Amino acid sequence: METTSLLALSAPAFVLLIVLEMVYYRLHPDENASGYGVRDTATSLTVGAGAAATDVVYKTIAVAVFAGLYALTPLRVEVTWATFPLVLLAQDFCYYWMHREHHRVRVLWASHVVHHSSLRYNFATAIRQPWTGLTSQIFYIPLALAGVPAWAILLCGSINMLTQFWLHTDRIGRLPRLVERIVNTPSSHRVHHASQGGYLDRNFGGILMVWDQLFGTWAEEGERPVYGLTKNIGTHNPLRVVSHEYAALGRDVARASRWRDRVRHVVGRPGWQPGPAAVGGPPRTSAESTVGTADTAVPVPRAPLAAVRSPLPAATVTDDPR
Repeated sequence: METTSLLALSAPAFVLLIVLEMVYYRLHPDENASGYGVRDTATSLTVGAGAAATDVVYKTIAVAVFAGLYALTPLRVEVTWATFPLVLLAQDFCYYWMHREHHRVRVLWASHVVHHSSLRYNFATAIRQPWTGLTSQIFYIPLALAGVPAWAILLCGSINMLTQFWLHTDRIGRLPRLVERIVNTPSSHRVHHASQGGYLDRNFGGILMVWDQLFGTWAEEGERPVYGLTKNIGTHNPLRVVSHEYAALGRDVARASRWRDRVRHVVGRPGWQPGPAAVGGPPRTSAESTVGTADTAVPVPRAPLAAVRSPLPAATVTDDPR
């Protein structure tokens, strides 16, 4: 499969860049950067290896589904050197909505939370990906129905992911303002990975930031980002990293007394909990029903910067477990 080969061929480059960034941090320490930790990096590499293995299965299923839909639709998109940029643009548009919904629907967030679970922000974090990636492929079904061949959908997906590797670093500052507003950059993606309320649910774009500009989800980096979740899981166990929110979701569904609450636990916003009357007592936050407290073993000092400038108000769900 071409797309799987593309990512596999890139793996040595990823490892080399991780090593080079680690050496750079050692030679040029910065107390305001999140840096590397041995256990955290080992977790990211282990989770990334598992994601690569499971991704083969999910992409095989996705190819079969896309090919079947392609055979059913009368539409056809001829993929040439001239049309491929338009196909990539369409894929990036679908990526924006996929990424956005994976932050706003809890069962999808249970998958995507893996990528946000590290308190550090570096190249190793880029490969900390979920083991349940099939939920992402659902959002590209419109491309297949529009007549885009399956191989082109997955190739664009791989290109999109490859362009995002370099975004995961503290060592590249803000680029010119026009660039920041058009394409994804380390600064824009640092905002996306930040856990402060004013930064939550911002900058979902993959290659381009124009989608966030159009749909009101873009925010400029101001206050220095604090990485991780709003309620961190406090573990480096790869199995818990990839499963903790599914476990919390299962517990919340099991303890709910009404079917509408069970459904809302699954498809509602992360952090939602029913009122006291529905559960027979005071409501718990989602963080209480998941795992944990902040990982105090990884102190990350932060120096304040200018206040964040965002087109949207700060998030209103204060118990959001992101």
